[in-house]
Amino acid sequence: MNAVASADAGSRLILRAGLQAADVMTPNPLSLRDVATVKEAVAFLIDNGISAAPVIDRAGRPVGVLSRSDLVVHEREKVEHVAPAPQYYDRSDLRTAVGERLPEGFQVENTDQSRVSDLMTPVVFSVTPHTPVSKVVEQMVDLKVHRLFVVDANGVLVGVISALDLLRHLAPG
Repeated sequence: MNAVASADAGSRLILRAGLQAADVMTPNPLSLRDVATVKEAVAFLIDNGISAAPVIDRAGRPVGVLSRSDLVVHEREKVEHVAPAPQYYDRSDLRTAVGERLPEGFQVENTDQSRVSDLMTPVVFSVTPHTPVSKVVEQMVDLKVHRLFVVDANGVLVGVISALDLLRHLAPG
């Protein structure tokens, strides 16, 4: 047996007994509104260095989850029909809706108008703050998910528990 295998066999990591979801969760998670655009969602995930975020409605209740994987699937499945380009542009055609002339070098961006609610995973797996961590782990494994959301008695999002949050609470045992 090599040194790595023998070292791993002799050490164990455990979650301390009595921990509840509130003890391991990240409180007040960053979230996206269901009406955000795809462009806003991409910027949000990248700027915050996160791989997914809960999607909330106006009342703050989670209605889904948007992950980078959801964005990749959306991009792959999106069909974009480009309008035929005119044979030429007359400079007088290049004006804003209010008639203002466009500056030299001006370009028009074709942005995806899809909303987060159109491409999110519309399922929210959640627990309460008092759920034992053993049940949290069991649910994550059974559901094959990377995170569970923590909601209060009114269904309002108060935290998130990711696999990384659980790893942070492992201790030698």
